[in-house]
Amino acid sequence: MLFNSTDNYIASNSLKQAVNAAILLEKPLLIKGEPGTGKTMLAEELANSLDTTLIQWHIKSTTKAQQGLYEYDAVSRLRDSQLGDERVHDISNYIVKGKLWQAFTYGEQHNKRPVLLIDEIDKADIEFPNDLLLELDKMEFHVYETGERVVAKQRPIVIITSNNEKELPDAFLRRCFFHYIDFPSSEEMAQIIDVHHPHIKQDLVRQALEVFFNLREVNGIKKKPSTSELLDWLKLLMAEDIDAKTLHDKSQKGGLMPMFGALLKNEQDISLIEKLAFMSRR
Repeated sequence: MLFNSTDNYIASNSLKQAVNAAILLEKPLLIKGEPGTGKTMLAEELANSLDTTLIQWHIKSTTKAQQGLYEYDAVSRLRDSQLGDERVHDISNYIVKGKLWQAFTYGEQHNKRPVLLIDEIDKADIEFPNDLLLELDKMEFHVYETGERVVAKQRPIVIITSNNEKELPDAFLRRCFFHYIDFPSSEEMAQIIDVHHPHIKQDLVRQALEVFFNLREVNGIKKKPSTSELLDWLKLLMAEDIDAKTLHDKSQKGGLMPMFGALLKNEQDISLIEKLAFMSRR
């Protein structure tokens, strides 16, 4: 059970080593990196390459750890009791299984380890990671309403992503294998582009990469463009059949690159690039 790059995902050697180490150690893999560097896609491609299912738990600011285990639907039970429904006599009818419960029981049902993605864990409350320490370490939990003990017969492969919006507790970090996805180099980015746009003109790729990396190096830019935004931009350039030379044409409106809305995502950055282009022309 080893992970390599796939037809749709180019993984660096260090990332492949991190994934395989986490699988071997049976520890959650904590992935950090800039938005758009393929953290979520890693879990999708890992599940595909191992021919197993992907169970996704997307975290929001209001998400509680208990929701990943199960929730007791007391409102439905009260309504059914008022209607005289026989289901009320079995409390298990009102237990809603969470993503961790699904992941823990999948292995026993299908005789293979699923991939569990806990996406953007740093969006939740600071206590959220601490509330999952035991469950992710022991891969088991207790259902108080029914007295049932849910245990993972085969430990799921857990991928946890973070955009570094807040620090995670040391006790949680100790239980994870950590990897930071470095931003791809120009050569690595060219490989990624080739995977997603295999028929693109190479002169357009060269010019686009030059514009893209120059843009990321501009001092004062608020939102650096990401890998996914570069791919979207190239898709638009191909659709409009825009010539590679046009990308460096300073006579364009405001000195901006064509389809700049795919790369620049706020008015401050657009204004900054326009000022720099004006100064360059002067």
